[in-house]
Amino acid sequence: MSDLSQIIKAYDVRGIVPDQFDESVARAIGTAFVEMLRESGDDADRIVLAHDMRATGPALAAAFARGVNAAGSAVVHTGLGSTDQLYYASGALGLPGAMFTASHNPAQYNGIKMCRAGARAIGQDSGLFVVRRRAEELLGDLDAVADGPERVEHRDMLADYAAHLRKLVDLSGIRPLKVIVDAGNGMGGHTVPAVLGDQVLPALPLEIVPLYFELDGSFPNHEANPLDPANLVDLQEAIRAQGADIGLAFDGDADRCFVVDENGDAVSPSAITALVARRELAKFPGSTVIHNLITSAAVPEIIAESGGRPLRSRVGHSFIKAEMARTNAVFGGEHSAHYYFRDFWFADTGMLAAMHVLAALGEQDRPLSEFAAEYERYCASGEINSTVADAAAKTAEVRAAFSNATFDELDGLTATLPDGAWFNLRASNTEPLLRLNVEAAKPDRMASLRDEVLAIVRS
Repeated sequence: MSDLSQIIKAYDVRGIVPDQFDESVARAIGTAFVEMLRESGDDADRIVLAHDMRATGPALAAAFARGVNAAGSAVVHTGLGSTDQLYYASGALGLPGAMFTASHNPAQYNGIKMCRAGARAIGQDSGLFVVRRRAEELLGDLDAVADGPERVEHRDMLADYAAHLRKLVDLSGIRPLKVIVDAGNGMGGHTVPAVLGDQVLPALPLEIVPLYFELDGSFPNHEANPLDPANLVDLQEAIRAQGADIGLAFDGDADRCFVVDENGDAVSPSAITALVARRELAKFPGSTVIHNLITSAAVPEIIAESGGRPLRSRVGHSFIKAEMARTNAVFGGEHSAHYYFRDFWFADTGMLAAMHVLAALGEQDRPLSEFAAEYERYCASGEINSTVADAAAKTAEVRAAFSNATFDELDGLTATLPDGAWFNLRASNTEPLLRLNVEAAKPDRMASLRDEVLAIVRS
């Protein structure tokens, strides 16, 4: 098990337990994490930890803590938490952090998302490769680092996290809203009652109707992946049946949030990005807002119309967070429903995005479908995956077929046609796939361009 390349990838650690990822691996990574931080000049005297509801989380987190202790550092263990709750702890305490989660992956998986103090992202090029290499060395000689004295402080930070978010978005004066929340048996069932309910703070003018709030890492009702439309069906049916104003769906570790309107129709993450950007720019005029290159063309248009500076980024949280920090951007959004906030240490939090949407909806009288239509200007295909043997060759073939397009290669191949329609074709980092996104002004134009590209990719 000394080759960790299959579980330590570009952004995080993720693997099947125990075949790929067990307690010995977690312990080695804990020690390697501390050593990497020290080598790069970071203060690593204390590390803050959290884990999600997966059954394997407590044991893996405890093993990681032993590795941290073996390296001479202490642990602040916050117990059950969402990923953005861990980012809050890292930011508020000024400590490096490790979150044990496999997000929306099936039950047999677990993983680790690591960050430097202040919730600063760690990726392959910013320390994760160093962690992998050192952990592999430690696994080759499990006695190389003996257990140190146990130094673990247990600290509950849920109430502090909820209070911080309530300060950032005031929901106390909005009109009453009926909100159905599908937690998918994930960590939204832990954080929503604290932030949006009255579990630890005064009640808000929200009637929260819970769906699948029971924490269960086996995901007995549906996968905790709202990006898949099949996992929104229960929420959509409940909204229509109960006459709710809005629906929210969180993924397993509750760092992403999807929004559904009163008709049961999904509101695109691009529309949410534009909506939140407009709100943040009202508070901080002229600020930069980051959007990735496959969000709708409406996003940079609305940012500019709102007096902001749109900045296009590659897809992926490490790229977005780096650009956020470099430009001091006020906000950033991705098509995958990751939303990043300057006043949340440039980290992503689905809960804060949801609160902005609730505030925007509750501060006016129109239904969400009508209100959100302001931000939906074009027709998008969504992401379409195709299995290919040679991604580079297929991409070149597509490029040759569109001689009248303007191209850029910031992330994969983006082609913009003379009529404004565009597509992006990106190779997966981990699978033999090409990912296609298409957008055009009208549905028939989008469909014809989509089919034209797919005919080449899949020929």
